[in-house]
Amino acid sequence: MKKFTITGLFMFLLSLNAVPQDAQDIIGTMEKNMRGDASYQEMTMETVRPRYTRDISMKAWTLGDDYSLIYVTAPAREEGTAFLKRENDIWNYQPNIDRTVRMPPSMMSQSWMGSDFTNDDLVGAASLIDDYTHELTGTETVNGYECYVVEMIPDPENPVVYEKIIYWVAKEYYLPVKTENYDEHDDLVNSVHFSDFREFNGQTIPAVMEMVPADEEDRKTVITIENAEFGIDISERFFSIENLTEIR
Repeated sequence: MKKFTITGLFMFLLSLNAVPQDAQDIIGTMEKNMRGDASYQEMTMETVRPRYTRDISMKAWTLGDDYSLIYVTAPAREEGTAFLKRENDIWNYQPNIDRTVRMPPSMMSQSWMGSDFTNDDLVGAASLIDDYTHELTGTETVNGYECYVVEMIPDPENPVVYEKIIYWVAKEYYLPVKTENYDEHDDLVNSVHFSDFREFNGQTIPAVMEMVPADEEDRKTVITIENAEFGIDISERFFSIENLTEIR
């Protein structure tokens, strides 16, 4: 019988710690790190096209994964436009016609404010945890970060925008470094690149998120987080239809 040395025991314990986590746990931890229990963010969004560039500024509040509110602050012609998620319902307020409309699932795949992001990408109608099955397919180094690679397939009964999503999640931060989104033909629709990992209010998140369409050259949309606060004091009452017209 081989002698089990202290060194051997140490290496054995290390090997146990190296066993990858459950794929769903990786995505759940990533989501919580990105959003926190409750958060407030100020962001700019630059939509780049071959002939023009369009900038939008906005504020966003979240509470868990069931409540979010996005309020557009600039440019002037868009100011006051707001989006609300309350559990499974999505609402949009359009100040130019002073009207609030409930957004059906069919609108989730449409462009958000003329960008390369969809309504679902920004408002988050689909749940990355509840609406998908998850598989850890391996590890890979992306942009200098050793990442878990998690493949996500939607549950058949859930209406979602993408038929497959692949996440590269940095082991160091449990934050996204890259995603790829695929359609029903398994063709790449777009990819999202996360960078400029920065600490806000004691929490590290990627400050830059760049969406790049797969089949269109010279097009992209870049969201940059300018300010963020986590663990804010906010309740479900804040995320009301009435507040869509009153928030500033």
